[in-house]
Order: sequence, then structure tokens, then C-alpha cells
Amino acid sequence: MKTRIVIPKVEPEAYKVLAVLNNYVEHSGLTKTHNDLIKIRASQTNGCAYCIDMHTKDARKHGETEQRIYALNAWRETPFFTDEERAILALTEEVTLIQNHVSDETYQAAAAILDERYLAQVIMAIINISAWNRIGIATGMQPSL
Repeated sequence: MKTRIVIPKVEPEAYKVLAVLNNYVEHSGLTKTHNDLIKIRASQTNGCAYCIDMHTKDARKHGETEQRIYALNAWRETPFFTDEERAILALTEEVTLIQNHVSDETYQAAAAILDERYLAQVIMAIINISAWNRIGIATGMQPSL
């Protein structure tokens, strides 16, 4: 696919606004592991090849294992993720697929494990990567070889 419009060149102010949200998430207190899992899983769910490529590379640099990265799209079927990570991944999927709504069960499971502030940070991280995924998909961004 050919890359389409380059938003930072055409609308730099809009891009800067999203970069502010990204900066907040990166410095919010979320662990690198949680943030990486959110980025990868939301990007898989949205089908953003550019972001999957970028964030799996970042996760490896942060110490994430190949095994967990490869199993992430089947996380429910593996023993590789903690209860906290499972709650975050379930929430990531439901917020990303918001047309199906976030179930009370998923929300309450996350709220039971995460404190209120951390839960808010997780939700903002999911919203952040979903916005970046939409830019990547809409503009045809491609991973490089």
C-alpha cells in the first residue's frame, strides 16, 4: 500500500495535540510492560501493521520475551500473563472494540486489581494507542524491512 497523507506535515498542530497525550501516557506511571502490552494488543486488534512492528520492537528492548509477544493474541489460552496483565488485556480489547461496549465484568475485574489512578492511566493508554493506530491505518503507514 502506498503511504497517503502525512498528517504532521499537513496539520502539525493536530499531530502535536496527540503527541501531548502520548507524552502523558509515557510519563503517567504505567509500567513499561503494561504500556507495551496495551500498545501491542490494541494494535493487533485494530490491525495496524506499522504499530505492531514498532511496539513489538520496543517491547523487546524493554525486556519483553518473544514467547509472550508471540502468544499475546491468544493471551487467554496461555499461562504467560499475570492476573493484573489479564485484566489490562481484557480492558484493552473491550475499549478498543468499543462498539461492543466495556462489560461490567471486565471493568470490575480491572477495578478490583488496579487502583483508581492506575485504571485511569490504563484507559488513557488504550485510547492513546487506538488514536495512533487509526492514523497509521488511515494514512497507510507501513513497517520498514
